[in-house]
Amino acid sequence: MSLKKYRPLLSLVVLAGLAYLIHRVIFYALEINDTPFYYSIETLYLLFLVLSIMVFVVLLKVKERSFDNVGMSFLLSTSVKMIVCYVILKPILQVTNEENTLEKINFFMMFIIFLAIETILTIRILNEKQ
Repeated sequence: MSLKKYRPLLSLVVLAGLAYLIHRVIFYALEINDTPFYYSIETLYLLFLVLSIMVFVVLLKVKERSFDNVGMSFLLSTSVKMIVCYVILKPILQVTNEENTLEKINFFMMFIIFLAIETILTIRILNEKQ
């Protein structure tokens, strides 16, 4: 088992941990109380991390079998992840109040952060062929 093969997963975990620490520092500095949130920040980070790991396991398997299909697999797996995230977000979207607005922004920012991390790491995988 080659460690180089699973390097994107290690990078994903490190970047997610760094994003979590920055997120917590920002919430602490701005004195934002996240206890009334429907989902805690830790739960969301764990959920996004698990979904991202699943995306990369699929990408690494596809890379072994057919490198040319990695990009399409990324698009498909990201679309499935988006559907799962919508199902998770649905209870938050149904409630409308000022406290909930911050929670919605928080959820979407975390989604965008993980999407950016996945995209950058997928680009690295695709550039390995060159």
